[in-house]
Amino acid sequence: MTENEFWKFIREEWAKGRIPQVSGRIDSDDSTMQEAGEYFCGHAMSPSNYDKIPEEDLKKMSNLLFQEAAVNKTKEVILIILAHQSSRFALMVLEKYCLNPDEGLEYFVDMALSECEMWNE
Repeated sequence: MTENEFWKFIREEWAKGRIPQVSGRIDSDDSTMQEAGEYFCGHAMSPSNYDKIPEEDLKKMSNLLFQEAAVNKTKEVILIILAHQSSRFALMVLEKYCLNPDEGLEYFVDMALSECEMWNE
């Protein structure tokens, strides 16, 4: 899956609905607080059927995490989608990506991994 194909896929999924979400912004000098706010606001990018995305599509999109050319916004959406999967595959991908995340996505992947671990308990 290319990055353009990913965004086409996401737009098609959004047409079916997005998850209901209320988000706010935290005004803080603490960078961790800012990153947490970005992570939780990013959940609004999830399609409502995030838990019904076929594993084959999850595999295709997760490959983008390991492509240098893919932009961080694309990777953020993928991380959030993977975070909410009760799937050993999603957990494995997040664990692997956590070992060498892109600059600026360290907190995102830590939060995504923690969420995915919770969904897989």
